[in-house]
Amino acid sequence: MAKHSETTFASTCVTCPHRETGFCGTLLESSSGDSKAGRQPGWQHFVTARADEQIVVRNQAYDDVFVLCTGWAFRYFQLSDGRRQILKFLLPGDLFSPIAIFEGTFHFSVKALTDAQVSGFARSEIGAKCLANPNVQSAIANSCIADNRDATELLTALGQLSAEQRIAYLLLHLMQRVATRNVIREQRYPFPLRQQHIADAVGLTSVHVSRVFSLFRDRRILTLSEGVLQVSNPPELERIGSLR
Repeated sequence: MAKHSETTFASTCVTCPHRETGFCGTLLESSSGDSKAGRQPGWQHFVTARADEQIVVRNQAYDDVFVLCTGWAFRYFQLSDGRRQILKFLLPGDLFSPIAIFEGTFHFSVKALTDAQVSGFARSEIGAKCLANPNVQSAIANSCIADNRDATELLTALGQLSAEQRIAYLLLHLMQRVATRNVIREQRYPFPLRQQHIADAVGLTSVHVSRVFSLFRDRRILTLSEGVLQVSNPPELERIGSLR
């Protein structure tokens, strides 16, 4: 990965469309009154990663807490035989994990799904701001709550739903998250996942995923082509994949 200094992308944070809704927006707002002299040197830096490039390695210690700025990434756990469970897809504004604020060793790996830019914040700086600023405390708490909710729902989907329902659930979950970050027209969603990514997220083979997508296409529910998910029948997709 290529690493850049704090000043290289200074304007990126100022103009970032996710600044107001993401954790990093609250963190940077708490720093707006800080003087340069009062900040820890190198408290924020940026890295860029190409698609399929490793960003974080499981069981390695890091001094930073990472936020995805642009692109898509995913966190995952890989078994010794090469099988992979994707734990969560990361979108712009997402923390890699809120738990990383409290411990330095990652218990999962993170890989770029597309070309991506990542911001790293010094953990010690976040800890100091958490003690001093209630807004940062609230942002951390909200991130932990959302992460736990997503993990609970995914576990339920993997344990109780059929293959068709699992995939529909995943698509609905991602559609909702994508829609908060993009203007969606005619139910067309940017969707750079390949079938293997979907398979690794819902515990199926890529062949099985292909069959389900063919079924969805034949039933005129949705199609996935060239990185775009076109949903033709949202109510039916909701009926299949909703946990509620």
